[in-house]
Order: sequence, then C-alpha cells, then structure tokens
Amino acid sequence: MQEGEALRLTNGIGSIASASIKKANKKSCVLENLLIEQVADNRKPVILAISLLKNASRFEWMLEKITEIGVKTIIPLICQRTERAQFRADRMKNIMVSAMLQSQQAWLPEMVNPLSFHDVLSQNGFENKYIAHCLPGERTGLRSESGKGSSSIVLIGPEGDFTPSEINAALLLGYKPVTLGDTRLRTETAGVVAVTLLSIN
Repeated sequence: MQEGEALRLTNGIGSIASASIKKANKKSCVLENLLIEQVADNRKPVILAISLLKNASRFEWMLEKITEIGVKTIIPLICQRTERAQFRADRMKNIMVSAMLQSQQAWLPEMVNPLSFHDVLSQNGFENKYIAHCLPGERTGLRSESGKGSSSIVLIGPEGDFTPSEINAALLLGYKPVTLGDTRLRTETAGVVAVTLLSIN
C-alpha cells in the first residue's frame, strides 16, 4: 500500500481502526486520521473440538473456513485413532488471522493447545453437547439443533471415527449423538459443516 491510501486494522478482540497512510516504507508505517470503534461479538458461542489430522494442510484449510464462518473456539483433539501430527501453533494462528482479515471480522477465534479426548469430556459449562460419529444407532440431525441454547460444543473424530469406547464415554456424560447429513464426510469437511449448522440463526 502507498501513502494516501486508506486501510482498516483490527486487534482481533473487537476493535477496528480506520486510517490513512501518511508515510510508508519497508520497515514502518505512519498513519493519520485514526478512528477506532468497538464491534460487538455477535458470533454464536460455538466450540469445535476436532481431531488433529496427519495431513496438516487439510486441518489448516478447515481452520481458514471455520474462521471465515465465525467459530468462537477451536479445540484440537487427540483421540485414540488420531495419527499424531506436528502442531504448529504460530502457523495456525497466522492462517486464522489472515482469514479473519479477509472476511472483515474483528474477532479472532480462540484456539487452545491440543487436548486429549477425555480431558475435553471433563470440561463443563456447555449448554449443548454433541458428538458426531458414523456408527449405527439413533442420531439426531445437527441441523435441527441450530439456535438452541447459549453455548454448544461439537466433537468431531479422526479418520476412522471415534472408537466405541470414546462414544460411550461421551454419551454417559450427556453428549447427544448427531449426524451431519446422509454422506460420510472427511474430518475437515465435517468440521466446516458442523460449525455452519450451529452458526445458523
């Protein structure tokens, strides 16, 4: 960008600043006509707990898309069938920052360090708790759950799905089994679909 051009800035926690460039060079930028406003956080309180993937680029693609949609919190899961992948927190944050800016938002999703499946189950404070899995049995369509309650967490498993013991452990703690549709989705696709369905008014 050049001197005289207008730009918008955000700190990722609700503040948006508009300004024009007074002086620009490769290492610094001086702004003028700075105007700061605070934007309310209108995102639905949706928490996505999703297994890490062996193919990191697929996980990163999902992070970009769910940031654009407006997810509030992301919990990388380590499940029994998770194939361990390197977790590059700085790179993933940069991807989310880029997606936040591209979609003209002022709130950056929170992403915690990877947690084990059972550590996530031990957490409280969610009004609605869902686990999406592919095993036979009665499951509710997640689409019908949209707009219910003040906070929702949805668990998405790795390639190969959750194990029966993990599913049973979640059900015993009040998690509701759900389906995301009629087709079997890849983990990263399931994450995007789940966030989309829960974010609909």
